[in-house]
Amino acid sequence: MSTKPCPICKKPRNEDFSPFCSSRCRDKDLSAWFNDGYAVAGDPASPEDIAKGD
Repeated sequence: MSTKPCPICKKPRNEDFSPFCSSRCRDKDLSAWFNDGYAVAGDPASPEDIAKGD
């Protein structure tokens, strides 16, 4: 059975922190989300569109 490695450091995953290997890698990933390290593909939304709920 082959499992994917940790997406941050490529070490084997740990079931307690899946899909990561440790709390350090889990926190590093969360930090990237908070600091705009990741983005969802698509056109940028204008503040007016956000206010309208479009």
